[in-house]
Amino acid sequence: MNYRHAFHAGNFADVFKHAVLCRILAHLREKPAPFRVIDTHAGAGLYSLTGDEANRGGEWREGIARLMAARLAPEIAALLAPYLDVIGALNDRNDLKVYPGSPALVRAWLRNADRLIACELEPKAAIALASNLRGDPRIKTLEIDGWTATSAYVPPKERRGLVLIDPPFERDDDFRQLSQALAAAHRKWATGIYALWYPIKDRGEPDAFAKRLRKLGIAKILRVELVVAPMTDASRLNGCGMILVNPPWRLEAELSGLLPALSAILAQRGKNHPREAYRLDWLTGELTK
Repeated sequence: MNYRHAFHAGNFADVFKHAVLCRILAHLREKPAPFRVIDTHAGAGLYSLTGDEANRGGEWREGIARLMAARLAPEIAALLAPYLDVIGALNDRNDLKVYPGSPALVRAWLRNADRLIACELEPKAAIALASNLRGDPRIKTLEIDGWTATSAYVPPKERRGLVLIDPPFERDDDFRQLSQALAAAHRKWATGIYALWYPIKDRGEPDAFAKRLRKLGIAKILRVELVVAPMTDASRLNGCGMILVNPPWRLEAELSGLLPALSAILAQRGKNHPREAYRLDWLTGELTK
């Protein structure tokens, strides 16, 4: 897929992924015990929306710019507040210039005892990441392969937290490697929350991925997907999904309201709305209310 994130920062996939991420962070903060976030493919941390890379495709205009301009129902605005408040703090009102990647979003919601390990292998992105997050004793940035980090840093000493696995999908076997990485990490830390992002160009790879996950013996796996364009062109990003292992118990109900709102805002103009614009279902298990 060759996903260079500076070109795509703030697009619909980021909005979806980061809205879900910030809901998880909000739930982690509800308990007083500290938590740790392990971001295995952290990227540069912050992205300019005014530079050549972001403006070449202008994808952020169909993503975060749309969301910021939308009139949100009060209940949806409340669910999105942990995400949009960070973006608002980084930008002047109605003037988007900077977009926070996942480590910057996590940093905004860490308490004094919480910790973040942010990993990035690509040298230029790793340097930018270290610079963007420097000076914060709660954060450690590492120039390391994210696949190695997935199991190397679990379980954390806090014994609660999140592993975010968001690979660039530059290799043909990334879907398979994603399921293998989850299996290995889960064997070491079965009670942690895991969030795995993946692209949707057609149904082949995502559906095969889901079948493999069902066979892992993991008790609670929630699948969340958003599709913004019909899957008539398998060479383009038509949607994306997240696999959530051990999600906070209220998250499913929150996403059942949030997904229709995001779908209405982010559906790509000039295209027929996809038949299945979003999906929220359990691959294994179901949380007891």
